[in-house]
Amino acid sequence: MVETEGTNLLSAVEEAKNILGTEKIIYTKENKEDKIKIKAISYQQLIENIEDYLAEIIEKLDILVNFESSVREETIYLTMYSNNNPLLIGKNGQNLKALENLVKTHIKKEWGINIKIILDVANYKEKRVVALEKLAIRIAKEVRDTKVDAELENMNSYERRIIHNKLTNFKGVATESTGEEPTRHVVIKYVEK
Repeated sequence: MVETEGTNLLSAVEEAKNILGTEKIIYTKENKEDKIKIKAISYQQLIENIEDYLAEIIEKLDILVNFESSVREETIYLTMYSNNNPLLIGKNGQNLKALENLVKTHIKKEWGINIKIILDVANYKEKRVVALEKLAIRIAKEVRDTKVDAELENMNSYERRIIHNKLTNFKGVATESTGEEPTRHVVIKYVEK
């Protein structure tokens, strides 16, 4: 991490980019009298720090892990591959979500920055989206054909949003979330055309 000062934000950011030798940086700023002070880190340094942090946690579980990372639209995407992917994922992705929350807390504590990070294990999330979309279509067709509403299993907000989005333009049904966390779930309802 580097600290730079400038008369304006642009000059402080440009100096940090020059010192770090990259265009992709993350920074926090502080206004000081007539100057702007920033603390900056490159995305690459931050990713390496996150990987080290995760490896330390995961190795305590006797799990070997490798990482694949990318940065798109100021979001860090980090995919883990291990010798025990089911344990890292947990039931309905709960362990994966917990690891993601730990990483966000670590970044905030260590570097003082909030950043969007998406953790995945062997493309679990991508596969889960496909499975949820197929489930939504299958159940929606059943609801439309039988005219009987259907309640889906308990899901987190991200998974419920996938169902809602997939069925937004599906004729003959409507969706709504019901219940209280952690038992909140989607109901697919029959709607007259």
